[in-house]
Amino acid sequence: MPKMKKIGLLTSGGDSPGINPCIRAVVHEAVQQNVKVVAFKRGFAGLLDNDCFEMVLNDVSGIIQKGGTILLTSRCEEFKYEEAQKEAINNLIKNECDGLIVIGGDGSFRGACAIADRGVQVVGIPATIDNDIYGADMALGTDTAMNSIIEVIDKIKDTASSHERTFIIETMGRNSGYLALMSGIATGAEAVLIPEVRYDLEKIALRIKNRYKQGKISNIIIVAEGAATAYHVGRQLSKIAGIISKITVLGHIQRGGSPSAFDRVLGSRLGSTAVLHLLKDKTSCMVGLVKGDIKVSSFDTVFNNKKELGPSLIKLAEVLGK
Repeated sequence: MPKMKKIGLLTSGGDSPGINPCIRAVVHEAVQQNVKVVAFKRGFAGLLDNDCFEMVLNDVSGIIQKGGTILLTSRCEEFKYEEAQKEAINNLIKNECDGLIVIGGDGSFRGACAIADRGVQVVGIPATIDNDIYGADMALGTDTAMNSIIEVIDKIKDTASSHERTFIIETMGRNSGYLALMSGIATGAEAVLIPEVRYDLEKIALRIKNRYKQGKISNIIIVAEGAATAYHVGRQLSKIAGIISKITVLGHIQRGGSPSAFDRVLGSRLGSTAVLHLLKDKTSCMVGLVKGDIKVSSFDTVFNNKKELGPSLIKLAEVLGK
């Protein structure tokens, strides 16, 4: 195979802190390898619109500390269809791109896989605060999001203690309770509700009621959005045991902010490694952090396996919440 001369780059799906350090590393590694980078704006939508530019070192100067993505992002339902995928490939050919790097989550990788199946060399980089991608111990952005959640909960605990109240805090995590579970352990939450584990609100209500009787003046309950809504949990606690609670839905505050040191380093490692693997003719695969090293997993492996929460972490949260 002739050496690649140009590679495409896009960020797709939800943004997460650490993407900009990753973009920076892709450009730096590509320049080191005498390869040009064609960056497409707004993810697959930009690829379809051929909205792109050649990215050089000056474009990534001073972005390592910035949250979000300087390439912008979107979700592109149109890309599910064959005609859109063909148009995307035509645009890659027009721009003389020999391969493509896609930074995103599960939906982004399915789009990447679709054009890889049509002959495009594609490498994915996992970026999702939910941390639900198989083949990556930590996805890009998860650490920063977790720290943002912990910072907010620590502040809420001050008010909860001052007013002797129960606070219910809803985090992101549609299919994965990782953020809620780890944040619960880190903040000393009294209960954590996640989609992976069945919960009993009557038992939780009774435990909180007994704690008030024993002199505990405040309680924190963390709910992953995939397990329930904070409002539902609050209504049920009131109905079951007369517990009056305050609700905080963290929402998109979890996505923003300057990336942590961990995410800056991880993004840099993933970006550099993705370029090197693309130049080695790797395709239809993802690079991810596994036991401290950057490993490659095929998209088929990523799609056909479910990432599980460690039972020891779940047990630890249960013990510490009692």
